Amino acid sequence: MTPTRKKKKINSQKIGNNGAGHLSENVKTAMDRYFHDLDGQDPADLYQLIMTQIEVPLFESVLDYTEGNVSRAADMLGLNRGTLRNRLRKYKIG
Repeated sequence: MTPTRKKKKINSQKIGNNGAGHLSENVKTAMDRYFHDLDGQDPADLYQLIMTQIEVPLFESVLDYTEGNVSRAADMLGLNRGTLRNRLRKYKIG
């Protein structure tokens, strides 16, 4: 039997601006564009709208990366596996 190698985990906060750090800039740019398009009107349920827009592609990307392994995806996301499963059902993912 060949020994299995555990993948080294990295702290995503240590990545800095190498790729993942640009996410906040992209969110800021998207929000600026969104508010501009509203033309002075106030949105309702903005937090829920944004979370849905972010969580769906996030979960899909992480599940693609983990080849559908929900336990590994939950670990990478820092979520309880049950919590991730509930959100996947909510968004009808997988």
